[in-house]
Amino acid sequence: MKTRHNPNTFIFPVEQIKSGYYSDVYFLRTQEILNAAQYHPRIMMQIFQRDHAILCGIDEAIALIKQCAYHPDTIKIHALHDGDEIAPWETIMTIEGDLADFSHLETLYLGILARQTKIATNARKVVKAANGKPVLFFPSRFDHYTVQESDGYAAKIGGMQGISTPANAKTWAIEAAGTIPHALIAAYQGDTVTATKAFDHYIDPSIRRVALVDFNNDCVGTSLAVAKTLGDRLYAVRLDTSDKMVDKSIHEQMGSFPPTGVNPQLVHNVRNALDNEGFDHVKIMVSGGFNEARIKQFEKENVPVDVYAVGSSIFKKNVDFTADVVMVDGKPCSKVGRNYNPNPRLEIVK
Repeated sequence: MKTRHNPNTFIFPVEQIKSGYYSDVYFLRTQEILNAAQYHPRIMMQIFQRDHAILCGIDEAIALIKQCAYHPDTIKIHALHDGDEIAPWETIMTIEGDLADFSHLETLYLGILARQTKIATNARKVVKAANGKPVLFFPSRFDHYTVQESDGYAAKIGGMQGISTPANAKTWAIEAAGTIPHALIAAYQGDTVTATKAFDHYIDPSIRRVALVDFNNDCVGTSLAVAKTLGDRLYAVRLDTSDKMVDKSIHEQMGSFPPTGVNPQLVHNVRNALDNEGFDHVKIMVSGGFNEARIKQFEKENVPVDVYAVGSSIFKKNVDFTADVVMVDGKPCSKVGRNYNPNPRLEIVK
């Protein structure tokens, strides 16, 4: 049996939300009119979206209604669960009650569902493309910091296996993962080996040693140098070559494939060099512009990648939700084309 998060685990600025600070103003005027007219029909609001997706944000949307609606005890909710696969136009939630009690929340719960479902859906796509290999969620630098907690939760629902910030990790019960940034290497005068040795010396030994090896545009040479220095303590090397650069090891192989960035041949070059020197235990992590299509191509070509790190592509392609009144006082009443669409998968929220 599926469970839901306790609504009290979510923290909202309740007074601001009730004041309408985050609401589209026409919902506030709807509320004002209904209350002034003392007109309080019981309505059913039906929520859906238009694509195949992985639903996420339901538990937070429920918590929002329970904490920030007026007279929440009189509101009845039926809903699917976070992580459910949903189809286009499928009803994912209904809300029954006095519209004046929750009209101010429509902007918010639709936004919660849209954001988290987008993250979970895009995460699931890249995870599926990776054929069981770990995919790390590393896009937090591409958006506002306040969304990190909910994004991290959605990434978990989508099947990601690691995150990069403590806020992302709030619901994971794991620590954030991270390699060495280019900034640390630069601080050590561009010496990747010295920077990696510093990481190895000062950072808790339980943290895996992953060396970033593209700083000097010589992934093969840098990977070998770091491997020879750290030996068995080196868990992986990370290739992050810019899509405007051609790695040193590629120069003599150019002519039959796009040579820039982290391309399949570069990964093969690093893998072969490590194996030939006895460092077959060192894994290869790739990052820099990876998305579903690119990962699929790498997997189709059997490129020896062990871990993918995915960034801004997780934020692309929105999943938009719509809410419509479909029943008023128990009778059908809806905009043309938006009739009540019962869904036997919905469960009552207690």
